[in-house]
Amino acid sequence: MAAASRLEGMQTAQDLIICEHCDSVYRRRTLARGDVADCVVCGAVLERHQWIGVEGQFALVVTSAIVFLIANLSPIVTLGLSGMSSATTLWGAVIAMWRDGAQLVAFLTAMTLFFFPLSQIAIFGWVLWFARSGRRAPGFARAMWALVSIKPWSMIEVFMLGTLVAVVKAHTYFDVVPGAGIWAFGVLTLLITVFSSLDSRELWTVTREDPA
Repeated sequence: MAAASRLEGMQTAQDLIICEHCDSVYRRRTLARGDVADCVVCGAVLERHQWIGVEGQFALVVTSAIVFLIANLSPIVTLGLSGMSSATTLWGAVIAMWRDGAQLVAFLTAMTLFFFPLSQIAIFGWVLWFARSGRRAPGFARAMWALVSIKPWSMIEVFMLGTLVAVVKAHTYFDVVPGAGIWAFGVLTLLITVFSSLDSRELWTVTREDPA
């Protein structure tokens, strides 16, 4: 890890970085692959090296949107017993829980596995679409705030872990055939892991406000 250099002399706003924890001001510097800039006052992470550029991030968002669509429209698993089979999608499971009286669980499932991830993908795609040309999207500041707020509530990786445990247990009693949905959720989990390694705050540096 590399400690950030303290501010010396007059700098433009784009050349500066402020610690969000202790408000110390530093001069931004170019980071090599794998470098992390730390605050020398409180030790908080200021920024990380972005190993994927804006175009690459936009490609990841588009891929995530396609995989997300497949994951929500395709069956997660197919259960077979005595020659009969039944398949369900994520929304089929949500509706079943709602009808069985587990409205709270159904609501949380829908929010954490559909609405929050969808919002994250849509907002990230919105800001990256403009960032590709070095511009800030309309409502850029609110969009960046929303990305930070929504991120902890997207729990697809938790869903994947729970689904794998359930499939293993159900295999004792049923013929379990994984559907396209569960594979899509697996790929989506990997994509989210990649997104987690990226620092969206870098978009403040690589974009500029459109002149009035």
